[in-house]
Amino acid sequence: MAPGRTQVIAKYERTEATQGYDLDAVLVSIDRRRDESLSVFVEHGLTQRLTLQAKAGVTRGHDKGADYSGRGPVELGLRWAAYRDDRSSLAVYVGAGEAGAGRNAGYAAPGQGSLDLEARVLYGRSAHWKGREVFVDLEAARLKRQGLADETRIDATLGVRPSKRWLILAQTYGGQAARSPVRSRWIKSELSVVRAVGDWSVQAGWRDTPQGRETARDRGFVLAVWRKL
Repeated sequence: MAPGRTQVIAKYERTEATQGYDLDAVLVSIDRRRDESLSVFVEHGLTQRLTLQAKAGVTRGHDKGADYSGRGPVELGLRWAAYRDDRSSLAVYVGAGEAGAGRNAGYAAPGQGSLDLEARVLYGRSAHWKGREVFVDLEAARLKRQGLADETRIDATLGVRPSKRWLILAQTYGGQAARSPVRSRWIKSELSVVRAVGDWSVQAGWRDTPQGRETARDRGFVLAVWRKL
């Protein structure tokens, strides 16, 4: 983010699962569960290279006959742009997060978890393809978690602008928990469309879990409003 500029994203997410992946990554029936969250993510440019990131929200859901609701995870961190030119950038993020009342990991029961420490490397590249703007974003992270297994995550995003006001996002979120002898792992996919109107944007998308082990197959929708300040 440019110094003094801010972007705010308010997002509503709702997922449900009646199936999950067992130890052999085979889909089996599980007790129905539902997770909902309303969160606000903020980016604020501090300097030409340093950006402040923060996230907070509320959550509620149903799991094995029990309902829960309360504060969602709270996150705070800094992203430093190590390299940047007209088409690409390389950045490093370090931050901390406090677990919320809901599900703080896809394989865990609601309320499990405490303090998270995260280190992340991000690489982005933009280009033109058949007259359209496109970009890719690749991220790798390591989370040190209290009350939950440590995690390694790899995320990827492909963005295509069919026109100036429209953006199509294809995203994949992969991860593995460092728990022995069973290591939960997951790959989540999300396809969404973003429509810009001035400094405002509206996003709508669908999320699925096409692969995993020892985790639920969460599926549901995402709605968000973006605002540049």
